[in-house]
Amino acid sequence: MTTTTPRTTIPGEPDPWSPPPQPVHAPPRRHPGRVAAATLCVILGGGLIGGAAVTTWAEHRAANRPLPADAAYRKAGSLWRAAPVDSLLPPVLAGPSAGPGGADRTWTRIALAPDADCPTALPADWQAAVAATGCTRVLRATYTDATRSFLIAVGMVFTPADEPAMNALGGRLTAPPAYGFADNQRAAWAASVRREAPVVVYAVSAFADGRTQDAPRPAEDLVKKDATGAAAQAGLGHEAKAIAARLGDGLAALAAPPATPAAPPATPAPKAAR
Repeated sequence: MTTTTPRTTIPGEPDPWSPPPQPVHAPPRRHPGRVAAATLCVILGGGLIGGAAVTTWAEHRAANRPLPADAAYRKAGSLWRAAPVDSLLPPVLAGPSAGPGGADRTWTRIALAPDADCPTALPADWQAAVAATGCTRVLRATYTDATRSFLIAVGMVFTPADEPAMNALGGRLTAPPAYGFADNQRAAWAASVRREAPVVVYAVSAFADGRTQDAPRPAEDLVKKDATGAAAQAGLGHEAKAIAARLGDGLAALAAPPATPAAPPATPAPKAAR
């Protein structure tokens, strides 16, 4: 058996069993040219991103720039084929305070006719009235009230005319046709030339039981307090006037040009590398 005397390290003398010390490297120095190049890349990259954002916004703004008033008016004349039918003639219409005495009304669409050419959809007197403006297409539908006591035939006559010609048309309109029920059942009617589009919007109300009337009367006459007769007392003037107004307002909203998009937020300047 052999014994070994433990080795004692002498202070100040390197330990032969310890690994040699590793040299300490100083941190690398940044070359001024490389720092400048990195800063330039950051600035150029930020500029490219900001430029792309501005270009995209400018293209979007150009595509959605509101048309001049006369061009927007003419474009609205094509809504009969460009807009969904449910947006022009909604399945359900609400009429707050639209009835006699401010009563609320709700109308449901129960019939929808295919879009038609003017000779097919309009009687002779209306064809004569729109001869000066021309006629492109007619949309028609029939609504009923919540109690199903009344029928309201509605229509939109689209023309290619300009606004002055349409304004002259207003005073020449007679009682409109009534898609869905006979002419001798018409009780009250309302028709207006919309200023937002070359379109005439009309509505004709009748009793749902089919009772005949002497002659259709303007809704404005039947909504007066002193109006007499079954149609006036039942509120058929209110029905025709209110539903024509709401369909006209919906058409005006569709004809309105889109709002100008807001400018994109400013792109912050990139920070220089340190």
